[in-house]
Amino acid sequence: MARHQQPRPTGPAPLPAVQRLTVRYAKRGRMRFASHRDIARAVERGVRRARLPVAHSAGFSPHPKISYAGGAPTGAASEAEFLEISLTAELDPGVVRDRLDAALPEGIDVIEVADLAAAPAPRLEASEWQVVLPGVAPDDAAFAVEAFLAAEHAEVDRLTSNGVRRLDTRAGVVSLELDRRATADTPTRCAILRMVVRHMTPAVRPEDILVAFRHMSALEPASPAVVTRLAQGPLGIDAAAASASAPGSGGPANQPGERVPVAPARLDGVDAPQARTMAEAPRPAGRDAALGQVLATCLVASDASTAVTAPASAYEQLPRGAERPGEAGCAREPDGRDRPNARDRATEQRVS
Repeated sequence: MARHQQPRPTGPAPLPAVQRLTVRYAKRGRMRFASHRDIARAVERGVRRARLPVAHSAGFSPHPKISYAGGAPTGAASEAEFLEISLTAELDPGVVRDRLDAALPEGIDVIEVADLAAAPAPRLEASEWQVVLPGVAPDDAAFAVEAFLAAEHAEVDRLTSNGVRRLDTRAGVVSLELDRRATADTPTRCAILRMVVRHMTPAVRPEDILVAFRHMSALEPASPAVVTRLAQGPLGIDAAAASASAPGSGGPANQPGERVPVAPARLDGVDAPQARTMAEAPRPAGRDAALGQVLATCLVASDASTAVTAPASAYEQLPRGAERPGEAGCAREPDGRDRPNARDRATEQRVS
């Protein structure tokens, strides 16, 4: 009996990749509410509109060779998102940056493009986050930070499609502080936190840390927190010392004012202070309509007539997903995997 042979794709083989580029881009404004899949689809459309010679995989369904690393969660803005793209023809990184930035939608801004042949790929070991807490007094935020850093463990529950999963948020925090200088510059009642969170499995997200704050110090913002990733890259030299001084390690506990900076992933000589300067600098009209989103959130929270109910869980701080889970204090992954699809609903209707 003859063995059944799998059909083979017809047509010419895809062109080989001759150049690999690392692209650093920002997710700003309303695009922070876009999921990772939405961002990936927007990037693929932008690559086609920019007429970049992107390499494709072989087979019946060729896909562009674009990979992503360490994407920010839905609902969080970012100034340091990375993707890698393979091209079938060598192009100047500056040309790729200009063409791709012009083709992408508003809110996805290409910051830098580097050739991997000239510079190695960045090691993404930790992220530096800025978290704005509208309606929270700086003293209350400082008390919550001190309580969190003094604790040996800070466990929270996250509701996933496989059930409730418990994770220790304290183990993922390298440094945490109240940014008093930025808080003083804000004209309204608003606390701003800076934290460096280690990349680990399961991932510790800023909203998980806010859930721990609510459990330990009853700290709740007046409106959903505004989370922005400022940088991501390899941990600094002082990271080991910070871990050694953590509670339970035999050394002194970290103080709220101490910071262990994340060494940013360098692309063409840009470091973390320069990245923050780029993030705070005015941008051309039409490229970032939500430049003042932090200040606007604080102003809304300060107006008693527009006060909103404080979120009951970290899941409610994200604008996407189903209703809040019944388990109190659970964060929830907003991917919608636990919601019934159209086929399940149709089956239920036939049965009923």
